[in-house]
Amino acid sequence: MDKARPSADEAVADIPDGASLAVGGFGLSGIPDVLIQAVHAQGATGLEVVSNNCGVDGHGLGVLLADGRIARVTGSYVGENKEFARQYLSGELEVELVPQGTLAERLRAGGAGIPAFYTPAGVGTQVAKGSLPWRYAADGTVAVASPPKETRDFNDRTYVLEHGITTDFALVRAWRGDRHGNLVFRKAAANFNPLAAMAGRITIAEVEELVEPGELSPEAVHLPGVFVQRVVELTSAEAADKKIERRTVRA
Repeated sequence: MDKARPSADEAVADIPDGASLAVGGFGLSGIPDVLIQAVHAQGATGLEVVSNNCGVDGHGLGVLLADGRIARVTGSYVGENKEFARQYLSGELEVELVPQGTLAERLRAGGAGIPAFYTPAGVGTQVAKGSLPWRYAADGTVAVASPPKETRDFNDRTYVLEHGITTDFALVRAWRGDRHGNLVFRKAAANFNPLAAMAGRITIAEVEELVEPGELSPEAVHLPGVFVQRVVELTSAEAADKKIERRTVRA
């Protein structure tokens, strides 16, 4: 039952080339930065990433992206990452853009064992009709386009069929966790982390504070340990090192 690992490096050591990863975070809020750095040091390449966005230049998943270690991204937002946009438009990276709420539900559905669901999001657009460019060719033409999706009417309204997402591994960050893998997230840093954790077949969580089983009140637990296989406690310096994507201050 003790799922604690002595280091992030050991926790990610068996992630192979070509693995699929669900990664928590929104921008740079709540990203599992220490685990991402450990994957970078470990050397896995050809990764297929499912995450709201792909970090920024030089931080988060942007570190793996800059070294050409990510082959495909399923996400909602390009954001401030210029290298992400460059690789996508030049045909180096395959990208499946998904409405943000749909992405959240696809992760949750995968973790809950739900293979597919209907949603009104995307009806009447390329999301449902297909032809969204997933990969460009070097000459700027579309090399791979999204296929059309099944639609169905319920109560005189059209819905599109979306599939649940499961991945080989998931990397998430939590505020507190215990050795059984029960996790507590703090405020907006929760974002996609619980959903990504549910979707991973092997979920690895970095926690700012590791406590003993029984110290977390059951009603305070946001994600039960059944969804988590490995836990890494951060050092105080790692826990405090939180980047800000866009700093805004008053004049």
